[in-house]
Amino acid sequence: MMEPKLETESLTRIIDGEAIVDSVSLRVQQSEVVAVIGSSGAGKSSFLRLLNRLDEPTEGTVYLEGTDYRELDPETLRRRIGLIPQDPALSRGLVAENVALAARLRGEPIDDGRVRALLDRMGLAGYGERNVEDLSGGERQRVSIARTLYVDPEILLLDEPTSHLDTASEAQIEELLTELIRDDDLTCVLVTHDITQAKRLGDRIVEFEDGRIIAEGTPPEVVK
Repeated sequence: MMEPKLETESLTRIIDGEAIVDSVSLRVQQSEVVAVIGSSGAGKSSFLRLLNRLDEPTEGTVYLEGTDYRELDPETLRRRIGLIPQDPALSRGLVAENVALAARLRGEPIDDGRVRALLDRMGLAGYGERNVEDLSGGERQRVSIARTLYVDPEILLLDEPTSHLDTASEAQIEELLTELIRDDDLTCVLVTHDITQAKRLGDRIVEFEDGRIIAEGTPPEVVK
């Protein structure tokens, strides 16, 4: 069998004696979109945060193309596994500054051409000099996606990326993500409360309950 792009092995996180992620073992193949569903508090977002060490596992580990991710420094890991959060949490200032945030924080030269190209892909051509305070919810999320893509990740982690958006903006973001995943050959783990979104975007669906996987399979197999 092909080496998975991303694999978790007995991944566990315990807080105050409670396992919020409990012995999760999962394989995600190159270019696959795995949608993670489950009720509020099921451990979906906690699981996602473990995948690029925003939180540390209590037990178990994650393998990136067969390499234990504890062998990689966190900066390298988060370049390769990018997270798009539910709340874009943009910094005050200009759109272009936010897109190039990773370079700014590391004191690296900013690739203005890449910033412009990413904004073009997001449908935000000419937005670089706008203040983020003047953006709509959908525009803010697109800037967040551009910020994550700036470092050219191989894997995207999506945490409820459309939950705060209106229907029209949600459709735009879904279409954009579908194009990005296809065109850039990205591997993706999507956490969503929206079962219909999981069916639309996911090649495979994993259902969580009490920090454990209780169902896994194609959308028709998991969502009846």
